[in-house]
Amino acid sequence: MPFKIFFTTDIHGSERCFRKFINSAKFYDAQVLILGGDITGKVIIPILKNANKMYRAVISNRPREVAEDELNVLIEEIRFNGYYPYITTAEELAEIEADPKGKERLFRLAIKESLEKWIALAEERLKPLNIKVYISPGNDDDFIVDEVLKSSDFIINPEEKVVEIAPGVEMLTFGFANPTPWNSPRELSEEELEERLTVLADKMSYEGISIYNIHVPPFNTPIDQAPKLDFNLKPVVEAGQIVMTGVGSKAVRNLIMKYQPTLGLHGHVHESAGIVRLGKTVCINPGSEYNDGVLRGALITIDEKKKKISYQLTVG
Repeated sequence: MPFKIFFTTDIHGSERCFRKFINSAKFYDAQVLILGGDITGKVIIPILKNANKMYRAVISNRPREVAEDELNVLIEEIRFNGYYPYITTAEELAEIEADPKGKERLFRLAIKESLEKWIALAEERLKPLNIKVYISPGNDDDFIVDEVLKSSDFIINPEEKVVEIAPGVEMLTFGFANPTPWNSPRELSEEELEERLTVLADKMSYEGISIYNIHVPPFNTPIDQAPKLDFNLKPVVEAGQIVMTGVGSKAVRNLIMKYQPTLGLHGHVHESAGIVRLGKTVCINPGSEYNDGVLRGALITIDEKKKKISYQLTVG
């Protein structure tokens, strides 16, 4: 009997997007949920408490000040944008900033607490429904993510493994990316990527439905196009237009062309949502609009008996 997979990626700490991810099981009647990397936020937003019990924060360059009875609204606004709120005082904040490792410790703590809360919510909502949930890190995710995911007996972290997500349906998962200008936590050279991916690819049977859940998309395709950057990391503009270029992985493209899995699930490049074929392989990047609380995804229907798939991009 056909079953459905809902795939999304690059929610970057947006609590609204994560809640939509959880709700997608019922909404799309999906039996398997996959969150394919870059799940954590990038910034802590300090909320400064003053002597008058007023709370101040700056969100996306917009100063905000609220009274104590509006504090929860401010916190939710920060979480909505994929940031981590931290209530503090000017004195404590100065101490944290003076400590070379203070910000790093605070950031990792914020990731841990937020992800633990998300996992508890997913277990509460989805465990009774017997939904399979796969969540893996991407190149932007700190390694604390692996520790937190490991603590759950419900959420499955398939990173750098081959798992059978349904009878006759195998999935390879890999969250590292080729080098980026931002020196993110999980980056490898193209040579290292190809070596480690090949080890995984060789473990698959390819007799049924084969899925490559690889965070970075294949190089030089419609789903890996991003603005070309200059030495100052500013977009290159020619004739009034931003120049786009491929930023995906050559190793991933080589792997797909060699092994020809049924399906490739990718992310990493937010502005390049789309579906493309490389030989017999259908490659999907749903894109990302996490800053607006919009969950972009892909709904895949699999018929194991006929070894066929159908797919569509979703926006919710």
